[in-house]
Amino acid sequence: MAPFDETLLDDEGRRRAIDRADLLRALAGAGAQVREAITLAAESDLARVAGGERPRAVHVAAVGGAESVSTVLDLLISRSGPVLLTCDGSGPLPGWVGPLDLVVAISLSGRAEGPVRQAREAARRGAHVLTIGAADSPLSGAAAAAHGVHLPIGPGVGHSRTALWGMVARAVLAISACGIIDIRPMVLAAVADRLDEQAERFRPDAEYFVNPAKVLATDLSGLTPVVLGDGPVTGVAAQRTSAMLARTARTPATWGRLPDAAAQVVACLSGPYASPAGETGGAHDVFTDPYLDGPSGPRLGLVLLRDPVPSEDADHAEHERHNTAQSVADRATSSGVRVLEHMAAPGHDLERLAELVALGDFAAVYLAVGHGLDPASVPGLFDLHLPRKATE
Repeated sequence: MAPFDETLLDDEGRRRAIDRADLLRALAGAGAQVREAITLAAESDLARVAGGERPRAVHVAAVGGAESVSTVLDLLISRSGPVLLTCDGSGPLPGWVGPLDLVVAISLSGRAEGPVRQAREAARRGAHVLTIGAADSPLSGAAAAAHGVHLPIGPGVGHSRTALWGMVARAVLAISACGIIDIRPMVLAAVADRLDEQAERFRPDAEYFVNPAKVLATDLSGLTPVVLGDGPVTGVAAQRTSAMLARTARTPATWGRLPDAAAQVVACLSGPYASPAGETGGAHDVFTDPYLDGPSGPRLGLVLLRDPVPSEDADHAEHERHNTAQSVADRATSSGVRVLEHMAAPGHDLERLAELVALGDFAAVYLAVGHGLDPASVPGLFDLHLPRKATE
């Protein structure tokens, strides 16, 4: 991989030559995607999604860039929904799915083999079917065969990795119409506003020193990142950020959520990728001779995504969450590991999630550009032996 060149981030001509698909512009349109979804939902008969009744259970079929939608739905339903939700877009449709259940199949292109196959099988079993993706596609045909609902996404949103919030908003509004969760359009309007605010902060013409996404990309260029969320919402953001770093910036990254991941993260702090405590604070030792001592290995970095500091009258669990995250951050710092903390502003779960996801998405693209890598392409992917080489 080419060395990271931060001057590429502020040079429009050179940046555009690398980001040929203009992923940065596509990410900046996330707020508009949400507003488009709100308008579409108002014009659609979402009451038909589950026959006007709350389904017994929900199964989400999504792969690739659309898979993040299932993690967002899982977050919302697990925290407040009264039904079971499962997610798997590549395997067979679960055997328990029947006429009382809802299958949500998502594919931006409308041609992904797994979601299309599962939607068709759901139709044969008499299950309710909701599909999200391109109009006049095999996926929309599967919805029609099931007498279900298809929510189309136009061709202008670009790559599936940049269409996340358009797909999320459609799915959330449809699931809400079934009575599974209660997310009103006004909440999604606030999400769109938060996404617009982030797009303004992370815009390409904002110079490095005032652009948090460019700063994060530059910091990550010399680190092997562990992306850690301090709770359920930030955990989803951590998972998305890890995936975007790997797929878009081609940087290996792992992720976890506190408190479950505390032990494995703390264990890494005393491992071979961490600097011994007291040795240059995790910085590179300028006295190291690369010929006598060998090349230095990758350095561990902790990207800590955090919810707001709880108020004094918050419940005990919130204070425990905050204290656990702080203790992990303190331990990492004392171990010489670079800690990159980002705290979301207060707001609804989806607003906070949108803020942190936007940061990770933009940073991943900037990291790819700084290394001279096209963020939209994955060389060698289509040489793999994949089932039917299905598109997302």
